[in-house]
Amino acid sequence: MATLNIERLLSSRVRRRQVLVGAGALTGLAIASQFSSRVIAQPKFSDYPFKLGVASGEPLPNSVILWTRLAPDPLNGGGMPSVNVPVQWQIADDENMRRIISSGTTMATPEFGHSVHVEAQGLQPARWYWYQFKVGNEVSPIGRTRTAPTPGDQINQFRFAFASCQNWQQGYYTAYKYMAQEELDLVVHLGDYIYEGPPSPTAVRPHEGTGEPVTLEGYRNRYAQYKSDPNLQAAHAAFPWVATWDDHEVDNNYADEIPQDPELQSREEFLLRRAAAYQVYYEHLPLRRFSIPKGPDMQLYRRLTFGDLAEFDVLDTRQYRTDQPCGDGVKPRCAEAFAPDATLLGAEQERWLFDNLARSQARWNIITQQVMVAQLDRQAGPEQEYSMDKWDGYVAERERLFDFIQKHQPSNPVVITGDIHSNWVADLKTDVDNPNSKTIGTEFVGTSISSGGDGVDVTPQTEAILTQNPHIKFFNSQRGYVRCELTPARWQSDYRVVAAVTTPDAPISTRASFVVENGRPGAQRV
Repeated sequence: MATLNIERLLSSRVRRRQVLVGAGALTGLAIASQFSSRVIAQPKFSDYPFKLGVASGEPLPNSVILWTRLAPDPLNGGGMPSVNVPVQWQIADDENMRRIISSGTTMATPEFGHSVHVEAQGLQPARWYWYQFKVGNEVSPIGRTRTAPTPGDQINQFRFAFASCQNWQQGYYTAYKYMAQEELDLVVHLGDYIYEGPPSPTAVRPHEGTGEPVTLEGYRNRYAQYKSDPNLQAAHAAFPWVATWDDHEVDNNYADEIPQDPELQSREEFLLRRAAAYQVYYEHLPLRRFSIPKGPDMQLYRRLTFGDLAEFDVLDTRQYRTDQPCGDGVKPRCAEAFAPDATLLGAEQERWLFDNLARSQARWNIITQQVMVAQLDRQAGPEQEYSMDKWDGYVAERERLFDFIQKHQPSNPVVITGDIHSNWVADLKTDVDNPNSKTIGTEFVGTSISSGGDGVDVTPQTEAILTQNPHIKFFNSQRGYVRCELTPARWQSDYRVVAAVTTPDAPISTRASFVVENGRPGAQRV
């Protein structure tokens, strides 16, 4: 088995991009050369191979990514032999799969966990399609997907939902059952698709394994457990997805090369772990080829455009960030939080975002990211405390973003956010310490799918905090997702919440709705 050259890995980010995933101190990180190139033309399986369902994503006007993974024994490495397996796919313009418009065969290879990422091309814009896979004598469920409208085409309406934070141990994915029944064009996932924590004997449904995943097989088993959920599978099969990560896909609150607990994980060990986590993330999401990881590096930030109505700038606030200032946690700001070189995005991604915002011709410019942008003083009374993991810990970079928006005035900037396991609506102010300063944008923060358990509506403590943050329009701590409807005239966000997640099949309701009018930044409750 080949060994990863740690010195080369650590020498620089530029050189690290050239490194393939190998195996060193952590078993299970394997390079492609160890696998057999032998192909099984007519495979036989120990069980149904499509137990993880199907998915689609990354919609363009003429193409979309179709995904599945062969895993007859999902929680034991997948249960596939170390051989290549041909997988047939087809896409149709009817739900009964009778009018096939494209088909082909792709190879499921062991180096990518027998996952499949088909780039279906030659499609028509703004159109629904249905797709299916076949391997041997086994056929997958049928999935539905939709292409994007052509950039610049006039679009009268666009519907999407965004979600995040789906801790398996803390609740059922009831929200996804209802999401799959919505009329949507797209689903956006803002991170924490899995959680890396060890199994808890008191959990609603314990994690598999005996500890935290650190290897390819460990992360594959964890993703397989999450993707076995029927409600999550239904939401994947119903709509195309666009996904980005936060921290728990690797390690809680990690920052670039720095783990949560550097006293327990050396830099070398963590980069090997990160390489495994990034590869398995790619293996389990419908991502394009440019996102194939190169060792511990992966291209994830990207732009997606939907006609003349919406443009998503999808950010990565983990891979390039500097360490959380002031020792992380919720605390008063220290000088580090104001450092001009403290960054969530890194210089290259920040320039990319500003360039996109300056050039965008879309009516709604959606900054799609993980952690809360709006300032939030979390301490009632005269003292001030802020979360150092959020934009509150990276003040200079937030000021650069707000200054850019004020100067260049991109059309209707709206931030969508996950991470915090609660619902918030905030006006974004030119001066975050002055509630009477100009409003330049709106932030919609969505709660978790399950993380945090059942949750509550509001608490006295939160009510006290909100009085100190007058730019915050709404708070709620139940579980669910945010449904958004965009037209040229306005944006409406509906906060959909489930009554409970510790028991299955709880009812859902719309807790609140907010509107942003075209050309008038700031949210109004309706």
